[in-house]
Amino acid sequence: MPLAGSHGDLARRPSRFLRTRRRSRLVSGTVKGVPVSESTPRPDGRADDELRPFSFERDYTEMAAGSCLVTFGRTRVLCTASVGDGVPPWLRNTGRGWVTAEYSMLPGSSPERIRRRTSGRDQEIQRLIARSLRAVVDLGSMPEMEITVDCDVLQADGGTRTASICGAFVAIHDAFSRLVAAGTITSSPILEELAAISVGIVDGTPRLDLPYVEDSTAEVDFNVVMTGSGRFVEVQGTAEGQAFERSELDALVDLAAEGIARIVEAQRAVLATPPAVRPS
Repeated sequence: MPLAGSHGDLARRPSRFLRTRRRSRLVSGTVKGVPVSESTPRPDGRADDELRPFSFERDYTEMAAGSCLVTFGRTRVLCTASVGDGVPPWLRNTGRGWVTAEYSMLPGSSPERIRRRTSGRDQEIQRLIARSLRAVVDLGSMPEMEITVDCDVLQADGGTRTASICGAFVAIHDAFSRLVAAGTITSSPILEELAAISVGIVDGTPRLDLPYVEDSTAEVDFNVVMTGSGRFVEVQGTAEGQAFERSELDALVDLAAEGIARIVEAQRAVLATPPAVRPS
């Protein structure tokens, strides 16, 4: 039976960083040296440090070894993990396995139809997803085996790559759990949890988990990928026009780290029970 988790309380938990920022604004108008003005309300009414409502639904499909429908606000991504024999040529006879990923946006996932082709953006994102997953998988514990994670965006409203990483981890976790239960491998190669989130500066204010309407107007936007223990896997950041300060970078990374900690907490809760046993 699919296990779904809706994590509204975690999404709304106040950030220590933004509590400090708000106090600092009242006293000095700065956060860690970053000038902060009264922020305009967010389009969806969230606080600046609040995640969109998010959930993970395991076993959304029954054919893949692991699957998860991940939702962040109006963004929905179906992630499936499939097991294959054999590895890329450069890994043959090394005793190591491989994890790869594919990413695509379905034609009806955005207001304007998206053509069924792999764009340069898609290739960039699927490489990011695969790199991130390999950072938390012991490839030596899955000899001559390849796991492919497919992330198909059903509906896009910002943060599709970060949502894909969060859902892909749940899917691959369940795939490995089933391989252990079947005796194919002796233990799960998963080293720790993995999650990602977007942050940005919108109207001069650091904000967490940007929907499209904010992402498209952000002065600075970042995608941050971290492990469950708080280590960084990847930080992608871009100024859209004017350059940003080191203090602003630090503020965004702090905000992302707190958001990711809440997502990891939700992943742990959802994955606390083994995946459902399937008929042989």
